[in-house]
Amino acid sequence: MDASKVPEGLRYTKSHEWVRIEGDTATVGITDHAQSQLTDIVFVDLPPVGKAIHAGGAALTLESVKTVADVYAPGDGTISEANAELKTHPEYVNQDPYGKGWIFRVKLSTPIDPAKLLGPDDYRATLG
Repeated sequence: MDASKVPEGLRYTKSHEWVRIEGDTATVGITDHAQSQLTDIVFVDLPPVGKAIHAGGAALTLESVKTVADVYAPGDGTISEANAELKTHPEYVNQDPYGKGWIFRVKLSTPIDPAKLLGPDDYRATLG
């Protein structure tokens, strides 16, 4: 997969998460660039449903053959769903980061400030 793949229609964080906002729910995963840097994901420490998270705080950790990395919350809220498929198929994060590899959904307690997220062009610019 092309490491520079950055789909339109999503928002991005400087810490390489993608965010799809639908109403008061945000679906979060890591970008193709992030998964390629981490290499093979072997474990996803999914957050429990109901866990309160805060913008910029670590929501969970990913373990790869190379390192352990935090995945950060894009906004304040409560975990409403975690991708249970990743318990048995953590490789989905590498194989399909924008599809089957989504990681969690958060019910936002307040809307995310759009200025805190990057559009596709701005995110591409951070990748050089």
